[in-house]
This record gives sequence, structure tokens and C-alpha cells, in this order.
Amino acid sequence: MSKTGTIGDSVFRTILIIFAATILVIVAAMIAMMVQNSIPTIREFGFGFLTGSRWLPASDIYGALPFIYGTIVSSLIALILAVPLSLGIAIFLVEQAPARIARPIAFMVELLAAIPSVVYGLWGIFVLAPFIRVYLGPFLQNYFGFIPLFQGRLTGIGMLTGGIIMALMVTPIVTAVVRDVLEVVPTAQREAALALGATKWETTVIVLGNAASGIAGAVVLGLGRALGETMAVTMVIGNSPQISASLFEPAYTIASVLAANFAEATDKLYMSALIEMGLVLFLVTFIVNALAKLLVLRVAKRQTGH
Repeated sequence: MSKTGTIGDSVFRTILIIFAATILVIVAAMIAMMVQNSIPTIREFGFGFLTGSRWLPASDIYGALPFIYGTIVSSLIALILAVPLSLGIAIFLVEQAPARIARPIAFMVELLAAIPSVVYGLWGIFVLAPFIRVYLGPFLQNYFGFIPLFQGRLTGIGMLTGGIIMALMVTPIVTAVVRDVLEVVPTAQREAALALGATKWETTVIVLGNAASGIAGAVVLGLGRALGETMAVTMVIGNSPQISASLFEPAYTIASVLAANFAEATDKLYMSALIEMGLVLFLVTFIVNALAKLLVLRVAKRQTGH
């Protein structure tokens, strides 16, 4: 190899290293910024900031528990609704549907992921909220009203509405990852199961068992997406810092309180409280997405043997 070629390779490698390091620097800078600006509330409230249930900016009282509660519950609702639907779609596309049908359905699922968040929010306000207020809410209260989850006012705006909107936004992501995971399962496993007399359904169950880690990764990835959703949820969840057992009551998530209150946070402690909640959300979503990636890589490695 010529000297010029060696120098060119070194320059090329150095440029790529700089590009890769830029991402690490950006992430580190974001964490450093949030930690630095969270110091006032960390000093003022300590761990009590995460366990406090009162949010009174006018009195400099800040407790993040209602927002953490709203984030967790709405995300769980989203997963409960989205995971079975996503699994069903992915299994149909990979195991059952012919190519002429699978392609357009896969395209429509991917299109759902491209719809802007605010459009989901508008649909939630004008279609989903009235449907819950007039039809779904009364039905649930008539038959399951003895359960605290389905008690309370029926305004159509609340935790359940936010969870359903999240489910619609999570479904394309979980479906895409599960489909990719199922496609890397070796065809030989399907053929072996069929050769041994297994039905198509039994073969699908075997495939799902072999892809369990990857499916778990897809679910965790969907959870990370739900945790960070902002605009659509802000528009339909009601934005009330309270902890209520009823899914019909308004609530707040960390992402929505940041979007709704940042512009009016003129006080230093108020700003610090919002940034600390952003730090909590950042760390949680970072860990969740890292875990999802590890699970998906694990199943891919097991199936390919590398």
C-alpha cells in the first residue's frame, strides 16, 4: 500500500471517530446541563422531590409523584392495548399473509409511525374523547363500575384517553421490531416443526418461543416510546397534577408537564424542578431503550449463531 493510501485511511478513520464521538459528546452535554440546572431543587427537596405529591409553583412547593404516576399508568395502558395488537399484526405479516397482502399492510403500519403527534392529538380530542364520554365510559361504568379504575367523571379527557392515543403511536414501532425479529428466526425451524406434524398455529407458537427475547425487547422499546410521548398526550390527558385510581380522571405525565409549563417557568426554582423532571425522564428512557436494544441483539445473535 502506498504512503498516500495509508494517510488517506488514517484521515478517513479519524473523521469517522469524530463523527461517532460527537454523539457521545452531545449526550454527555445534555446530561451535564440537566444535572447542573437541577441542583437547586436537589438541594431544596432532595429525594422528597420524587415522592412529593403537591405541585404548587406559586408557593415553591414541587413534588413530582403525580407526574411519575401519570407517566407510568398511561404507558402501561398503552402497552396493554398495543402489545397484543402489534403481535397479531406482526405474526400475520410474517407467518400467514401472502406477499401481495403483507406489503400494503406493512406500508400502512409504517405510515402510522409517520403521522405527526399533533394529528393524533386532534383525533383524540374530536373523535376518541367523545366516543369514550358517550359510549365506552358508560359501558365500562355499567358493567365494571365497582372497580375503582372505572369510577369518576366522564369528560372524555383523562388517563384512559391518553393511554389509548399512546397505544396507537406505539403499535407501529412494536410491530416493526417484532416483524424483524420473527423474520430472523431460521426457516429450518418452521420446516422441522411442520415435518414433525405440527399445525401452522403450533409452528407459530414455536417461532414465538424462539423469538421471545426479541419480542420482549420490542415491548420495552415501545415502553420507551410511550414514556417520552409529549404533544398528543398533552392534548388529551387533562393536565391535572393529581393521583387518582380512576382512568377517567385527568392526569399529567412528565413529558406533558414540561411541554405545558416551560414557557411560564420564570422562577429559578420552578425552572429547576422542570429540568429535574426532564432529567428523570431522560435517564429512564435511556435505560429502557438500551435494555430493548440488548434484548433484540440477544435474539438476533442466538438465531444467527454469531
